Amino acid sequence: MGASLSNLTESNGYSNGGGPGLGDIPESCVACVFLYLTPPEICNLARLNRAFRGAASSDSVWEGKLPPNYRDLLDLVMPEERERNLSKKDIFALLSRPVPFDDGNKELWLDRVTGRVCMSISAKGMAITGIEDRRYWNWLPTEESRFNVVAYLQQIWWFEVDGVVKFPFPADIYTLSFRTHLGRFSKRLGRRVCYFEHTHGWGIKPVRFEFSTSDGQQASTECCLDDGQEDEINGNHKRGCWIDYKVGEFIVTDSDPDMELRFSMKQIDCTHSKGGLCVDSVSIIPSDLKDRRRRKGVLK
Repeated sequence: MGASLSNLTESNGYSNGGGPGLGDIPESCVACVFLYLTPPEICNLARLNRAFRGAASSDSVWEGKLPPNYRDLLDLVMPEERERNLSKKDIFALLSRPVPFDDGNKELWLDRVTGRVCMSISAKGMAITGIEDRRYWNWLPTEESRFNVVAYLQQIWWFEVDGVVKFPFPADIYTLSFRTHLGRFSKRLGRRVCYFEHTHGWGIKPVRFEFSTSDGQQASTECCLDDGQEDEINGNHKRGCWIDYKVGEFIVTDSDPDMELRFSMKQIDCTHSKGGLCVDSVSIIPSDLKDRRRRKGVLK
C-alpha cells in the first residue's frame, strides 16, 4: 500500500510506464478541490507534490477562507502589514494567530478551521469600580490568562465591571461570555494551589450579566457565582477553576456597520461584601464554535 501511495504522488506517472499519478492533476483542478477543504486539510495535502503545493498557495483558494472584510480587520489590528503586499495565505496565517490591539488589551484571531472571527477583551480593557484602590483590587500576573494578568478582588461592597468595544464584526451569530475564577491561585513546588480566604458573598445574591448592541439587541442573565452547599467528596465545583458565564447571543448582518457592544457584570447590593474573585476577560466567539469547544471540554 505504501508503494502504491508513493507511485500516486510521483509526478508524470506515464513517463515511468505506469498509470497516471496525483502529480499529473493540473494545479488549477487541485485548487478547485481545495476550495471545499479546510485550511488544516489544505496544508496537509500541500506536502504531496509540487502541483498540490502550488495550489495550496493560490490566492483564489485562500480568499474564500478569509472573512469578507479581512482588509478592514488587517487595517485595524495590523495596519503596517498592508504595505507588504501579502498573499492571501500569508494574511490568513497572520490573522489565525492571536493579534493584540488597543494597547494590548484586546486580541483578535481567526478560527483555524472555519476562518471566522473571534475576540477576547482583557480585564485591563474594562472599567472596574475601585480598581485603583489596592485595598479592594490587585493585578495578578499569571500564565492562565491569554493576557498574562487578571484582576483579583479582595473585598468590596459595590462590584461592577463594564466594557465597550466598537468593531466591524463579520456577519455571524456571536456569543459573549465573562471568564472568572473563584479564589486566588498560584504555583507551589510546581503544583497549582488555590486560596479561598477572601472568597465570600457570591452565594447570597446573584451577579447580573448583560450586554446591549448599537442596533438594539440586548441580553441579560443572573447567576450565583458560589454554590450554597459543598459536596463532601468533590467540594465546591465552582471554586478553583475558570468558568465561562454565557451572557447571550447577538446577530451581525451583512449590512451592519461597525457595531458598538456594551457589556457589564455587577452585584451592587451593598447589604453585604464580596471578595476572592478573579476577573480575566470577555470573549466574543461565533456561537457554534463556542458550543463545539464546550462539547470538547474546553469550556466549563
